Amino acid sequence: MKGTAERREAQREYRPLWVEEPARRHPLPDPVRTAAVRALLVISLTLIQAMVAFLSTMAGSWLAFPMVISSVASTVVATWAVVDVWVTRQVWNQRYGVISEPSSTARALRRERRARRRQERAALREQERIRRRAGRERLSHP
Repeated sequence: MKGTAERREAQREYRPLWVEEPARRHPLPDPVRTAAVRALLVISLTLIQAMVAFLSTMAGSWLAFPMVISSVASTVVATWAVVDVWVTRQVWNQRYGVISEPSSTARALRRERRARRRQERAALREQERIRRRAGRERLSHP
């Protein structure tokens, strides 16, 4: 009996290792995150390749020349990957990023314009009604 009570007490006092806090900034959108991870992998492989090329050059190994050539090619691919992250981010921001909300002054101006249009339409309806009424009176009273 005592073991069960102790377990229950321990469960009540249990705290997780970490508590998730709300993020200050929004996380990256999925396509941008995918491009960023891809770029990071390509850049890290390029750095490893460049280091191997440097060390094999210092050692005078036969592997030095192919590694230098492939490092140059990898540098081009890594640059392309970074540009891909930038372009993907720009495209995502253009498509989904900005949610425009009119400011209070724009809202007030629109409200005033709508009220003015309503008054003009009401005045036109009133004039049309007067015209119709006047026309009926002329027809009914020759």
